Amino acid sequence: MKSFVATLFATALMLSSAPASAVVLDLSTMSCKQFIDGGEDEIRMVLTWMDGWYKGDQDEAIIDTDVFVENAKKFGKYCAEHPTVSIVTAAEKILGK
Repeated sequence: MKSFVATLFATALMLSSAPASAVVLDLSTMSCKQFIDGGEDEIRMVLTWMDGWYKGDQDEAIIDTDVFVENAKKFGKYCAEHPTVSIVTAAEKILGK
């Protein structure tokens, strides 16, 4: 539950500086190419969501920025090499437990 609250808080902070136009992201169908082409704000939101999702409810509500950045680099590299793969598949490969 702590990680869920932390993820919501981080997302809220990011969205508060987002432009006025709303965007709906269907992460279940997003490809790696769409993720990479999504722009800086969209990439940040997706990476933050994935970090919280893969920590699960049992982990502490802590964001280790070194681990976050390392995972983001691995994810970006994998997506660049596999543009047609879904981000869910990529996340399972890189972050799955």
